[in-house]
Amino acid sequence: MQSRIDLGDCLGRIQCLITMANSDTSNAANTNGGWLGWIERVGNRLPDPATLFLIGTVLVVIASAVAAKSGWIVEERLPDHSVLNEQSGGSSQIKWVETGRIFEAKNILTRDGLFWAISSMVKNFINFAPLGIVLVGMLGIGIAERTGFIGSALKAMLMIVPKKLLTPSMVFLGIMSSMTSDAGYIILPPLAAALYKAIGRAPLAGLAAVFAGVAAGFNANLAITSLEPMLSELATKGAQVIDPSYEVNPACNWWFMIVSTFVMTGLGWFVADVIVEKRLANKAPEEGGPSPIDVSDLEVQKLTSNDKHALKIAGVVFAVAITAVIALVNIPGSPLYTYQVESPHKAGQMITVELVEVEKGDALPEAAIEEGDKVFVPSKNIFPRWVKAIVPLVLIVFIIPGIVYGVLQKKIHSDRDVAKLLTDSMAGMAPIIVMAFFAGQFVEHFKYSGLDKMLAMTGGQALGRAALPTSLLIVAFILMTMCFNMFVGSMSAKYTIFAPIFIPMFMMVNISPELTQCAYRIGDSVTNCITPLNPYMVILLAFMKNIAPKGGMGTLISTMLPFTIVFSIVWTLLLLVWFWLGIPLGLDGHLNYSLPN
Repeated sequence: MQSRIDLGDCLGRIQCLITMANSDTSNAANTNGGWLGWIERVGNRLPDPATLFLIGTVLVVIASAVAAKSGWIVEERLPDHSVLNEQSGGSSQIKWVETGRIFEAKNILTRDGLFWAISSMVKNFINFAPLGIVLVGMLGIGIAERTGFIGSALKAMLMIVPKKLLTPSMVFLGIMSSMTSDAGYIILPPLAAALYKAIGRAPLAGLAAVFAGVAAGFNANLAITSLEPMLSELATKGAQVIDPSYEVNPACNWWFMIVSTFVMTGLGWFVADVIVEKRLANKAPEEGGPSPIDVSDLEVQKLTSNDKHALKIAGVVFAVAITAVIALVNIPGSPLYTYQVESPHKAGQMITVELVEVEKGDALPEAAIEEGDKVFVPSKNIFPRWVKAIVPLVLIVFIIPGIVYGVLQKKIHSDRDVAKLLTDSMAGMAPIIVMAFFAGQFVEHFKYSGLDKMLAMTGGQALGRAALPTSLLIVAFILMTMCFNMFVGSMSAKYTIFAPIFIPMFMMVNISPELTQCAYRIGDSVTNCITPLNPYMVILLAFMKNIAPKGGMGTLISTMLPFTIVFSIVWTLLLLVWFWLGIPLGLDGHLNYSLPN
């Protein structure tokens, strides 16, 4: 079966398909032709993103009322592992059991619903996930940028990194940034855009390349990230519906993630340089095209003796700050070091734990471990301490060398200058704050209505009734995840819904929880860069507006769509070939599951 697939031929056909899509039949040089051009034109004619989120919120409110008044309910059904009817052709018909749990829409157009909408408006805004990350992280980066530290660092980087390797370097950094959770969405895109602009390339292509890398990083990395324990915990709960003793290893997809890192880096390089940048080549700079470089620009790119001196000292400070952070993470007893104690069940074995506060006289938590006057519980997170502090650490690591650079360059003379730079940085984030307010309302209204769970349940049950062969079932699940990612942007929220449905369902047809999880991550990762419901899409749009003022949501989505198309096809093929060859996905990364007798 594997011999029928020629990955080189597939890539060639994909390139041909997208190149044809980008070309206009009447004028090949017209970059607004083809269906990508149509998407861009239509998307850019849409209202401002803040208005779109407001409209979306109104539609959710109306939909919640219609769904509630119509009596639409969804009964929770889970696979019954006691009965499995095998069918010919490798497919299976699953028997479903009703749990008695009912999902129904919550009407927002009621007295209580409207009160919630009004009273929670501030909370919805404040709790919008990207907001705090952006405001805190960009303060440090803003200082470093406005004093000139980042600009000089980028100039120095251009002297080191070969121009031909700039794109794969950006994609790779984007993938690896998943170690810092979502911080890569905030830190890397403006830096990548600045690097591309500095050498006369389309800054939008640089932003797109690193954005695609960050999105892919949720299923690709050379290391285990903080995401793995959360996903494995949810997968374990789903698997225990069938097998109460089953546990999913947090590193169960690690081997596949490592290989995917290199495959996606290469694919991102191919798409960014061969497809995206060629499409942007004939666009004006204000529409995302390249910025022409003249003699004066080349002179600006050079580092003066003062720049080199200030950069050298600020760079040392930056390196010291990074070293200090690494030390705080790894030295026992330091603030960021993860607590480890000896396992009460196995002598000599150290386990990761978290400190819990227990009032005198209160009962100890389940599985509590006492050591001196401290009480610990086993940690479910591999990096519970430093990951939680990553954004403030970004602030500190950038703001200190930024201030040092500004003082040496005589741009900072007193604390008043620092305060003004901070104020200017915040002023530049005003569009992000406005969009975050309306995006937060939409996300929370959709969640409050219950429509997200109802749609996921309905889709899952429909897929379960399809009785597809194993390979097609994997593909169908990836496609379904891609579709639902357009409506529910949170990876953990979707998996919380999907894991109890699909993991036991697929175990019934001998597909392991580890393989199901890997397929889910592919579907989620490849669409993160095009779904308007990705909270960070709002942030990326604001970044894009700085380099392409005439661009809009259509510009961003049409630029990212080639990455989604190529990544989804190749990544799915890679998983299928991996499955056919029987290669473990990672530590305890089983491909198949055998039902207990």
